[in-house]
Amino acid sequence: MRKLFIFLTVVMVSLATFYTSAQMRWGATAGAMISDIKWSQNAFRNEPLVTDLSAGYYAGILGEYTIPGIGFCIDLGLQYAQRGATVDLSKFKVWASDGYGRGRIYLHYIDIPIHLRFKYTRMNGFERKLAPFVYGGPCLSILVADNNVDAFKNKGVSFGLEAGAGVEIFRNTQLSASYTWDMTGSVKAVKLDNFNGKSGTWKVGLTYLF
Repeated sequence: MRKLFIFLTVVMVSLATFYTSAQMRWGATAGAMISDIKWSQNAFRNEPLVTDLSAGYYAGILGEYTIPGIGFCIDLGLQYAQRGATVDLSKFKVWASDGYGRGRIYLHYIDIPIHLRFKYTRMNGFERKLAPFVYGGPCLSILVADNNVDAFKNKGVSFGLEAGAGVEIFRNTQLSASYTWDMTGSVKAVKLDNFNGKSGTWKVGLTYLF
């Protein structure tokens, strides 16, 4: 916990440093998420463990630092995110014998995304009304709570890569959609070796920058 506090303090100091620049804008961001978990073991008892898509949400702050030039920016964020998946363990003896059935894994994170963004702004002034953009980069996720499904052990920290696109309206409002690949894994089965889960997350959001 102490290391987590120190890390978050460093992040906030870094964000404050960016804030002093004239090229930095800050705002609020929120949206909906659809997540799933893919398992490293493709077949188990001749039948794969399939998880259903699960809805969640995220909310927090987002900063956009404009690099002078042709439209490149750096995005920084600090956001709460709820992800997870619905699993049916009753079909597998290793879990059914312990009384596990169908249920949902809830994972609550603090996300710290850092993205490189390209915003197309050479449209003879029309970009003040509508400007498309694409972005991508890493996202660090720190687990802060879960619903304690004993069949699985959730990793405290995971690392993902996010890519997305969107449009900026009247220079303040941004609509975006993205997908995040979990690169390190977020869930591990307690009873089975080498049975790990990586989450995949679709995200649609609205951001307002001041």
